[in-house]
Parts: sequence; C-alpha cells; structure tokens
Amino acid sequence: MTQPRPRFFPGQRWANISLRCAHLVGVSGSGGGFLFALPEAQWQPFWYLTLASGGLLALLYAWSDFTWLLKLKGQVILLKLALLALAHFFYPAWQAEAFMLAIVLSGFFAHAPDRVRSYAWGRKVRPCH
Repeated sequence: MTQPRPRFFPGQRWANISLRCAHLVGVSGSGGGFLFALPEAQWQPFWYLTLASGGLLALLYAWSDFTWLLKLKGQVILLKLALLALAHFFYPAWQAEAFMLAIVLSGFFAHAPDRVRSYAWGRKVRPCH
C-alpha cells in the first residue's frame, strides 16, 4: 500500500515559522505561571497563545502528512499535552516539573536526528519533509 504524498500550500513555510514564533512567545510567557506562581491574569493570555499556536501547528503537520501522528515527533506532542494536563488538573504541585520536562522534550525532539524523530514503533513510514 503506497502512502499519500505530503500536501503543501503556498506560504506554508511562513505559516509554520510564524506559528513557531508565536508558540515560543506563548511558552516563554506561560513559564511565569508554571515556575513562579504569578497571578493567573499575568500569564494566562500567554498560555492561550501557547495552546492555540501549538494546536494550529499540530493541525498543519497532520494535514501535511497524517503519518506525522505515527512518528515520535507527533507522539511527543501528545505526551507533552497529557503531561501538562495531568499536572494542571491532578497534580498541581508538579506543574513546574511538568513544564520543564515538556521544554526538555521539545528541545530534544526538535534537534534529534530525523531517524529518531521519524521513528514509528516498528512501522515503515517514509520521512515527513
């Protein structure tokens, strides 16, 4: 069974770059809430920016190549969301640690070789470019 080719649209690279920049701003601002117990009003807009930009990035990646969800690079995104949701709703005392672990996972998988990022738990899927 052949896999469908990745989809692209004009300006997709710039959309990706813009969303990544917005995501970095959101994550940076959210850090105050997770790490320093600032009042929610000071960091919550950044958290919403983080969720919106991250969600749009994930949709963009999945739209471009649905096999992204089968690879570590997609699964780590879901892991980070689950980790932060668990810390927020069930283990508030661990919010700072969960936030830092999400940052470490992001850094590791953003800069890992493609063979690591595209690993698909034994499935043979073509690289997502």
